[in-house]
Amino acid sequence: MSQPVQLVILITTLPGRGQEQVAAFERLAPIVRAEEGCLQYDMHQVSGNPDRFVLIERWASQEALAAHDATPHMVEADAASPAFRAGPAQVIELVAAPLA
Repeated sequence: MSQPVQLVILITTLPGRGQEQVAAFERLAPIVRAEEGCLQYDMHQVSGNPDRFVLIERWASQEALAAHDATPHMVEADAASPAFRAGPAQVIELVAAPLA
């Protein structure tokens, strides 16, 4: 069994299109949060910049994340996002820092 996976995803929308990202997230979040293995799925707007967002995702395993990425709702969301995003999201996978 794999370890939990935590992602930080940086999103920038086209100027003035941040509300479209918010609306897309509001539609998607309840569906994603109901997926098996989803531990956290929260988006935050960057203070002072209505077109920048940080998405925090936690998944029970790499397998759960892979299943999430292949769901029809995520495939559809990924296809729609170039209409309002400035470019691809930057995905950062976190690992626990070793204890001293």
